[in-house]
Amino acid sequence: MTGPADLARQVLDVVENLVPLWFSAVEDVTPRLSPRQVLALRAVRHRPELNLTALAEQLGVGLPTASRLCDRLEAAGLLQRYVRLDDRREVRLVVTARGRGLLADVTERLSVRLTEALGALPQAERARVEQALRALG
Repeated sequence: MTGPADLARQVLDVVENLVPLWFSAVEDVTPRLSPRQVLALRAVRHRPELNLTALAEQLGVGLPTASRLCDRLEAAGLLQRYVRLDDRREVRLVVTARGRGLLADVTERLSVRLTEALGALPQAERARVEQALRALG
């Protein structure tokens, strides 16, 4: 039986092997976005109440960096910013239909890559992966 530290190293190995799959899915979409831009879109899509300050905090970047990131996403038609009428200092962020389509494309490409990777595993290994994911989930 392995201890928590051994198991943590094994999970880390798996994550390090999954990250390149995610990067390759991101690199294949048009327009080309940085991984941080995709993470920003995902964050805004999952939290519709997100404002620029909260996005900066979630991404671990400064407010000017988050603002420039949003500038690029807005210029690409993937994100819109709205000034709240009751508080003009607060800027709300909304993923556009084009942005939602891009995120769906990334998800589909990643799903294909994961299906291929998992399909290459023997059935017993896939069952263990499924069991581990349920335990972590």
